[in-house]
Amino acid sequence: MKYATRVNSFLRINKDLKKAIGDIGKIDGIECIDLNYPEHFQTYSVEEVKGFLEVNGLSCNAINLRFRDEFLNGEFGNTQIEVSEKAIELCKEAADVCKAMEGDQIIIWLGFDGFDYSFQIDYVKVWEQVVRAFRQVCDYTQLPVSIEYKPYEERVHCLIDSFGTTMMMVEEVKRDNLGVTLDFCHMLMKKENPAFATAWLLERNKLFNMHLNDGEGSTDDGLMVGTVNLWKTLEVFYYLKKYDFKGAVYFDTFPKREAADSECEANIAMCRRIENMIDTYGLEKIGRIVEKNDAVSVSNMFVAMLNQMAVSPGNALAAEKICV
Repeated sequence: MKYATRVNSFLRINKDLKKAIGDIGKIDGIECIDLNYPEHFQTYSVEEVKGFLEVNGLSCNAINLRFRDEFLNGEFGNTQIEVSEKAIELCKEAADVCKAMEGDQIIIWLGFDGFDYSFQIDYVKVWEQVVRAFRQVCDYTQLPVSIEYKPYEERVHCLIDSFGTTMMMVEEVKRDNLGVTLDFCHMLMKKENPAFATAWLLERNKLFNMHLNDGEGSTDDGLMVGTVNLWKTLEVFYYLKKYDFKGAVYFDTFPKREAADSECEANIAMCRRIENMIDTYGLEKIGRIVEKNDAVSVSNMFVAMLNQMAVSPGNALAAEKICV
């Protein structure tokens, strides 16, 4: 599995992007990073940032759009057409930057397209406006364009708020290079089962990026991977491995009291342990449990996985090293 991490976690104390990339480059297991546009290109040029990645043995997984200030009342769906057009142009710029960085895709999260009050927007008009905007962006670039959805935050109600709504948008835009970025916490907030969306998209080659984190389900907690919903996380990994997902698993976690490097290393350790649990138990064997549609068999599988962890050679030593 290919792992990427969040740059802003490393910018929390020291705001220098060059140093942050250098710190990430020292972490064993991280192959790539996501960058925000225009946020991460305000101090250094595209060529300089690309150079920082190359020196540290990293690549660009994705360029994430970040809309601020004038987009507070909406991005693609803003009632002021000139603001909507600026949002589209920003995406085109990000696509150019992504190409120059040799990145894999751009990710668009429309956090301000939505509403807070009843009667605040014309739902059909705004929806159709957003459809047209995505078509323009997809037609501009050959790169994959990925929609990241979230039920709320920044708005009380986001326009693209769920897996179902996102797929409605993908179907209406009708562009082959439009797909989806799934965020584990966002799905928990919407009371979705993350593995359902993961499997459905992988079956249709529409899962472009996977953001992993964890939380209690009410807000975007950004906790470390597998620390709250271990079995749901393991089920996501099962489908990523079953379909041989080639994209990056991106740690969208928010260390606030933890050191960014050790928090990232903990995410990698957890993911590797989950991968090992699946590999040791066996993909085909898990598949047979799924086909049985029997909850007791699932529970017995969980117990067996925990037992196999306990008896695996070197587990006591590995656990001791992690604790130290």
